[in-house]
Amino acid sequence: MNRYPWWKYTILAIALLVGLVYTLPNFFGEAPAVQVSSAKATLKVDSALVPRIEQALQQAGVRADFVQFEGTSVKARFSDTDTQLKAKDAISRGLNADPNDPSYIVALNLVSRSPLWLAHLRALPMFLGLDLRGGVHFLMQVDMKSALAKKAEGLTGDVRTLLRDKNIRHAGITRNGNVVDVRFRDAATLQQALALLNDTQPDLQWDQRSEGGDFILSGSLKPQAARAVQEAALKQNITTLHNRVNELGVSEPVIQQQGIDRVVVQLPGVQDTAKAKDIIGRTATLEMRLVDDSAEAAAAAVGTGPVPFGTERYVERGGAPIIVKRQVILTGDDLADAQPGFDSQTQEPIVLLTVNAKGARIIKDVSRENIGKRMAILLFEKGKGEVVTAPVIRSELGSRFQISGRMTPQEATDTALLLRAGSLAAPMEIIEERTIGPSLGKENIAKGFDSVIYGFAAISAFMCLYYLLFGLFSTLALALNLLLLVAVLSMLQATLTLPGIAAVALTLGMAIDANVLINERVREELRNGSSPQSAISSGYERAFATILDSNVTTLIAGLALLAFGSGPVRGFAVVHVLGILTSMFSAVMFSRGLVNLWYGRQKKLKAVSIGQVWKPDAEPSAPKA
Repeated sequence: MNRYPWWKYTILAIALLVGLVYTLPNFFGEAPAVQVSSAKATLKVDSALVPRIEQALQQAGVRADFVQFEGTSVKARFSDTDTQLKAKDAISRGLNADPNDPSYIVALNLVSRSPLWLAHLRALPMFLGLDLRGGVHFLMQVDMKSALAKKAEGLTGDVRTLLRDKNIRHAGITRNGNVVDVRFRDAATLQQALALLNDTQPDLQWDQRSEGGDFILSGSLKPQAARAVQEAALKQNITTLHNRVNELGVSEPVIQQQGIDRVVVQLPGVQDTAKAKDIIGRTATLEMRLVDDSAEAAAAAVGTGPVPFGTERYVERGGAPIIVKRQVILTGDDLADAQPGFDSQTQEPIVLLTVNAKGARIIKDVSRENIGKRMAILLFEKGKGEVVTAPVIRSELGSRFQISGRMTPQEATDTALLLRAGSLAAPMEIIEERTIGPSLGKENIAKGFDSVIYGFAAISAFMCLYYLLFGLFSTLALALNLLLLVAVLSMLQATLTLPGIAAVALTLGMAIDANVLINERVREELRNGSSPQSAISSGYERAFATILDSNVTTLIAGLALLAFGSGPVRGFAVVHVLGILTSMFSAVMFSRGLVNLWYGRQKKLKAVSIGQVWKPDAEPSAPKA
């Protein structure tokens, strides 16, 4: 009756083992480390950088615990901070030949002290949030008016080009805010233009009016088009910010949307607010120029001759020098979009570019006159330019064209991202700024840890005193629930915050409630005269429906917080929801497994250790007549 088959005990053992392995990294703490990432848009960090870093450390006589490539950077761990500082200097000297123009960012960081065998199992510790680790917090306001004005300016140029190409005469095109006004001398021309613009400009809603003898078409952005522009600007800004904060060496930055026009930037572990503001607020520009392929330029590229007049020397992908003309063909203001794709004929990875009407007119004329020559696309940041790509012009180009050149699909995606998100789509202003020191973070960790430990101890003491051996089983199930919760959060690489710790403490109280229901149900069966084995079986089976109902209703509330909450509320909801799921497993399946293991094989069980079972007094006998 109260026996588990072997496969259920196997599941419990596996759950216990997985919980231990993936919880373990959180107890090793953090060690000083050096993180190496790319400082240039065209330079990509990969595993080939690891031996170069190891060689630089060996030459300096510095020993690292390990050097490994992870994500988009290489991290080297050391035993103490003195070794960390020496390693930083050694790596900087070994990788950056010119300190004034570094190719790699060498930043101080912290990594887990857990053994490598745990890392190979992807058993990594949870990240600590800003309130636990310290750092800087920015709330940034995106200037959506500028984004809409920029879109309207581009549409004004497109309308002017369309009417000129179709030979439709107008009396002037102006932009008033986000409205494009086109004047005509007669109503017939207006109707002709209206038919063309309705077909070619689906983002604009056109209205007609007359003014002083002129007929005017007023085009304003449709509400859905305006929302799309705002959403695209916000996403591009978030992507650009992600690219920039990599330079700070932040292990787990938080950059997320808040509302319709705000972005929250949290940088745990960063204390230099001035540097963070400088990197976040900088601008980048994009330029397209022709490559000089003359003999003088070829000699200058290899260093055997001077750079020709009217040209500049840059470095393209792979480190090869390239001579580029100073004359700018297009800028980033003319680029509307850049997306990765594949060539329909050769199936090789490409990048699809879309430019506005002004850019299309310029690129058409330039490409027609320079077929067979190369066009360089440069990204300028902090006054320094880099060649992202330099494709050959194969044919006359228009408003949509593609660039290619022995790119992998990932390189095409990265190139499109650089072209699309090299600069902010709309200006941003820091409207809130906070700095949290590391000492305050340590204090928060200590208080949060103490709250969980003391809460667990108080619950355990009550359960053991009130329910005796069944209370001990409930305490062990509660410990497994805490173990599994931490393990799942570690596997998901979640960021633990102070609200998350509060959710852990709350989960303990909610999880033990299921065991209270089970224990009381077993007591009730014993009071009703059931045998101990039957009482155990009935208690678990009849309490399960109540436990399921209460957990499902609580889960619904948690999912609502998860869906509609943000920031600390969302962090609380994640831990809350996961805690409910793990408690269902530990409170029911694991605790019954312990009870079955202890009592299940006792055929003549006469009593169970579940505390005082109060039985109703015997009914008094009827008085005699």
